[in-house]
Amino acid sequence: MNRIKSIGWIGGASVLLILVATLSLLWGQYPIDFHTLLGYLQFKLFGGTGNETYALLDNIILQIRLPRILLAILIGAALATSGAAFQAMFVNPLVSPGILGVLAGASFGAALGMLISEQWYIVQILAFIFGFVAVGVAVLIGSMVTNSRSTIMLVLGGVISGSLFTALLSIIKYVADPYSTLPAIVYWLMGSLTMADLNGVLYVSIPMILSIIGMILLSKYFDLLSLGDEEAKALGVNVPLIRFLAIILATL
Repeated sequence: MNRIKSIGWIGGASVLLILVATLSLLWGQYPIDFHTLLGYLQFKLFGGTGNETYALLDNIILQIRLPRILLAILIGAALATSGAAFQAMFVNPLVSPGILGVLAGASFGAALGMLISEQWYIVQILAFIFGFVAVGVAVLIGSMVTNSRSTIMLVLGGVISGSLFTALLSIIKYVADPYSTLPAIVYWLMGSLTMADLNGVLYVSIPMILSIIGMILLSKYFDLLSLGDEEAKALGVNVPLIRFLAIILATL
């Protein structure tokens, strides 16, 4: 019965997601009616005589709206999956994906990239590297204390790591040019999907989808971890290994 309810909830949520995504394609500064959208899809799938309207829709749908919608769905799925994994691992329904300091570390890395370079890939690489560095610091701090509950020490390590990289981010913002670099840092930290394009979505979807699939495959172990470390060990779960894999996949 519970499995049937779960399938029903997933199916209903999927239908709602498709409806919202479709409405997002239609609504905007340039509204598109559903009949025009169907004609455009028929033209793209089966060909036919094109016109200026379909050329304009190519720009609006394929270059502006669709990439943003797909990226928003990917981001939501990644945050939801990593959050659920951490909630099971730390046996706390209030835990968020950024509990180990990854958000602060990535923010510092991106700000540092903007400070030293104008190349976008430098910003992305440093954000990725320092996100993992922040998690590494949290795990290192959590492993330094023996005879303690490892999940509690991981949380404390995450708090320390997050505070450290937040302070370092403040230093970057203090020394940045207030007329060019600082506004760029603030805008990046606020977050935006306006620069999304189909090629970029394709590239970022690969690690995100692989991480999501990995966490889904580990979901049965997460269920056992939610019972507590001792109970999970008694049921044959390699708790340190599963926790390590969960941290890597969620951080990625």
